[in-house]
Amino acid sequence: MELTTRQGLSASILGLAGRDSMDAAYVAEAFEAGLNYFFFYNLESENFLDGLKLLLTTKREQVLVATGTQERDVSRVRHEFDSVRDRLNIDEVDVFFAEYISPDDDMTQVEAMLDALQEWKSKGLIRYVGVTTHNRAIALEMIERKACDVLMHRYNMAHRKAEENVFPNAEKAGIPVIAFTCTRWGTLLKGHPNWQHKPPLAADCYRYVLRHPAVHVALTAPQNRQELEENLSVLHTPQLSPEEVAHWQEYGDLIYGDGQDAFETRWI
Repeated sequence: MELTTRQGLSASILGLAGRDSMDAAYVAEAFEAGLNYFFFYNLESENFLDGLKLLLTTKREQVLVATGTQERDVSRVRHEFDSVRDRLNIDEVDVFFAEYISPDDDMTQVEAMLDALQEWKSKGLIRYVGVTTHNRAIALEMIERKACDVLMHRYNMAHRKAEENVFPNAEKAGIPVIAFTCTRWGTLLKGHPNWQHKPPLAADCYRYVLRHPAVHVALTAPQNRQELEENLSVLHTPQLSPEEVAHWQEYGDLIYGDGQDAFETRWI
């Protein structure tokens, strides 16, 4: 399956993710540069949402609005969903995620939530039902059950074990993957004492992630205009060569080995 806008355009390979400090103007700049996938975790990214709402007044058919909730109770999920539609003045959300499904979740609640999202999809309120998770076993279960249309999953140079089974199974099931934490919370950009070469730029991190055919979109959340412009360069650069892939995998292995807590290394 392919992620498309309401107008039928494919999702851009880079998606802009909202953050609290983001300038509202970045939304329009990203769109003009070729991005059409815009994601936010919640309604706290006020500037981002202001910019997105403005864009949607004239470009709704050309934009994928993606968001979700960590709520599990269906009534609370519905409240969050309606709040998004009210905030952006839209009737339909393109992608709505059950966010951060983890082993600690009550899976009965998760299933009820996903059932509700599928029902809203059938009513034309959602175009794609999504799931986000850091956990590979849960990702595989969601793929096997075809419980979602889109999977958002952690993937980067250091966290690569999704390549073993999650990505092949997602491809086989026709479920596009949205990659997040592509720079591993920024730690991939800082270098390593045992690495004698230059560390990657953020653009290198996105190019690494996007080289995998299962990944349809890589999320980026630039902190300033310079980062935005650097990251947008990914739209016009060639895929990494096999030599570059091997180079960055070697680097990723060093960074992974320095995981500071279980969250960083437990699942990937």
